[in-house]
Amino acid sequence: MLIFIQFGLYLALMLGIGWYSMKKTATNADFIIGGRKLGPVPSAISAGASDMSSWLLLGLPGAVFASGLVEGVWISLGLALGAYVNWLIVAGKLRYMTESLDAVTLPSYFAKRFEDNTHILKVISTLIILLFFTLYVASGLKGGTLLFAHTFGASEKAGLIITTLVVVSYTFLGGYLAVCWTDLIQGLLMLAALIFCALFGFFAIAGSGVDISAINPDAFHFSTGWITAVSLMAWGFGYFGQPHILARFIGIKDVKSVKPARRVATVWMILCLILATLIGIIGIGLNGVMPLAGVAENSESIFLAMTSALFHPIFGGFVLAAVLAAVMSTADSQLLVLSSSLTEDIPFIAKLDDKKKELISRLGIVGFALLAFFMAFKDGSNILNMVGYAWGGFGAAFGPVVILSVLWKKTTKWGALAGMIVGAVVVVIVKNFISIEGEYFYELLPGFIIAFFTVVIVSLFTEAPSEETLKHLDEADAAVKA
Repeated sequence: MLIFIQFGLYLALMLGIGWYSMKKTATNADFIIGGRKLGPVPSAISAGASDMSSWLLLGLPGAVFASGLVEGVWISLGLALGAYVNWLIVAGKLRYMTESLDAVTLPSYFAKRFEDNTHILKVISTLIILLFFTLYVASGLKGGTLLFAHTFGASEKAGLIITTLVVVSYTFLGGYLAVCWTDLIQGLLMLAALIFCALFGFFAIAGSGVDISAINPDAFHFSTGWITAVSLMAWGFGYFGQPHILARFIGIKDVKSVKPARRVATVWMILCLILATLIGIIGIGLNGVMPLAGVAENSESIFLAMTSALFHPIFGGFVLAAVLAAVMSTADSQLLVLSSSLTEDIPFIAKLDDKKKELISRLGIVGFALLAFFMAFKDGSNILNMVGYAWGGFGAAFGPVVILSVLWKKTTKWGALAGMIVGAVVVVIVKNFISIEGEYFYELLPGFIIAFFTVVIVSLFTEAPSEETLKHLDEADAAVKA
């Protein structure tokens, strides 16, 4: 009953923020990017929370619990570097360019940056978003299913329904502002839950004499083949192409806010990655001291099992709410990007008046959530695999284009289009048809590299950007350096 009450209070707070944010939302641009009014701290924590999702509290500790440090160390290193560099080289220029070009979504930025009057860049990038984001949202809903099944003994169907209803409700109401302010609370809650779970777990096994290496001989091994190491670090490439993270750059208050936001985001991320990895290791020892329910069947439930074993229900409900926070903080952002692409990047809808577009945005959130619900219900993959596929698809399709669009003036429309298509196709082919025996070969690695060189080569042989576009780029450089 205590846990039910705590979950109810938490969900009521999220819906309250959604209702309040709806009062602040006057236009479709407000609904999509909050009128570019959000400061550095909520932008930074929101970017991190929307990025990490249930993968941080379920997928990463579960991978370390099952296989040792090898995945935790290399993935975390790649992610920390990728996130920092993304804030460093992309955020400021993208913020300036999108306002200068009057673009509120990634596809609309591509179209205006590359002077595409044919709408082909918008259409292709929107199709890529629809494909990979629906899978990404489904992975988040799957995390909520695991939470409700473990905590309340709910069926998979019931867990999916509850998670979907909660996420849709406040995103439908408040749009970008609701998403970012709830993400701020959820990001801080996720960090607090990781800190207390790691500390309580450590004190529970300290002095017990448990030998973690004896329980899992691979626990502290992180040396591996170079293909596996590079592939795991390649997760960092994904940051440059994630529309829900790039939306935080577009919606931040001004270019000067990027630097403090980068510092906050980097500290939050490093702390969360270290703690999540430690929980996987501590969980191995704790399972040796007191067998934990459910971890033998599903290693991704290790955080949930440790919380149930270590915390009194008075506190356990709030810690478990952090898992729901992780699920919600990503799924809401992705649903918002999906609906914004629907209204801003599909030509005949983009021509409608603002009130009609805002209504379609809200209805789009419901429609995409239902599609993700059915995908999550039918897909038997674990959370880490589902996230990895979608993350790799965006990283390869959009990452090289985003980087080159702000750093290399000679990038052209046809280079961008070729890079998007090649990146997405390579990810799908490698994921489904190519593997290396004895090694982890992440599809994002070849997808990103091949797409990057495709953009460069095609751009060199196609018409250069106009003087007006070059002027925008020069102004962005000056604004970032100021």
